[in-house]
Amino acid sequence: QVQLVESGGGLVQPGGSLRLSCAASGNIFSVNAMGWERQAPGKQRELVAAISSDGVAGYSDSVKGRFTISRDNAKITVDLQMNNLKPDDTAVYYCYADIFSTGSDMSSDYWGQGTQVTVSS
Repeated sequence: QVQLVESGGGLVQPGGSLRLSCAASGNIFSVNAMGWERQAPGKQRELVAAISSDGVAGYSDSVKGRFTISRDNAKITVDLQMNNLKPDDTAVYYCYADIFSTGSDMSSDYWGQGTQVTVSS
């Protein structure tokens, strides 16, 4: 059993900052890519940022230059630092990870339960 638990969402004014954190736990042998997705009301879920096991990061055009993804492989955590937030960033944010469970011969994707981020004045 693998679990991802997010924290750090909330309400922030436009131009403000938030930091999201996600911790993975359970029957984990190794972790490949980790990342963050978001889903705004009435919109499809979109990939926001991802980071490989060796630290190579990628971002969607809508957040590039404002968001920074990082991970701690020893703690099996992935964070998303969000700066200069805009109302369009309002969404439920989900962390995900591509994980090999102990004893498994293939990896699987796991998602957290989601954390709400609201950007409003």
